[in-house]
Amino acid sequence: MRHFKALAALCCAGALLSLSSLPARADEASVKKALEAKIDGKVESVTKSGYLNLYEVYVDGKLIYTDEKISVLIIGSLVDGKTMQNVTAERMKKLSAAKPSEMPLELAVKQVKGNGKRIIVTFEDPNCGYCKRLAKDLQKLDNVTIYTFLYPILSADSLEKSKQVWCAKDQVGAWNEMMTSAKAFTGRTDCDTTAVQKSFELGRRLNITGTPTLFFADGERIPGAVPLEKIEEKLRSLGK
Repeated sequence: MRHFKALAALCCAGALLSLSSLPARADEASVKKALEAKIDGKVESVTKSGYLNLYEVYVDGKLIYTDEKISVLIIGSLVDGKTMQNVTAERMKKLSAAKPSEMPLELAVKQVKGNGKRIIVTFEDPNCGYCKRLAKDLQKLDNVTIYTFLYPILSADSLEKSKQVWCAKDQVGAWNEMMTSAKAFTGRTDCDTTAVQKSFELGRRLNITGTPTLFFADGERIPGAVPLEKIEEKLRSLGK
């Protein structure tokens, strides 16, 4: 009996030793660390996706998926097989959201139309064709406040024009003339234009890679050329 008890105790200890020597299951932090060692990009967040034991990785403004061993990287949309909902698109709405109330709006060109109760924030390049189309459409809106961050990402000339707008005595008039008129706009650039640089840095932090990019009061981001009807629909959905 003594031998049996000793053997049982030894087996139990061996089992505990074996379990303790097993590597811990991966968690979000370990996946993030392992992934950052493999890819060239800033990993913003890592969370379990709820599908096929995959982790959702938000990196450089995009979503990718991987397993706990980083044995695969899946780039593209994840669609729920039951609901056929685009999970990736819905998650991107939340992850890329940024509320105007949390932005340094003093860096933006501000124009108020009507009572100004409805809020739109735009990031625009003065040489962007789609931005010029948007500028014309926004003139048709009423009861709205438009904050335009000058975001010169297309060329050196874009930076020069952004500085001209910022240095203008009437910034709103200068911006609208530059974006809606066929005539070339000229203006001074010798004022303090650090706001333009700060706007550029803000856009980079928000992972804005194209212009125009719009934000609404609830934080939703809509990139690209947005039809006026869609803008009105979004503003109505906010109840203002």
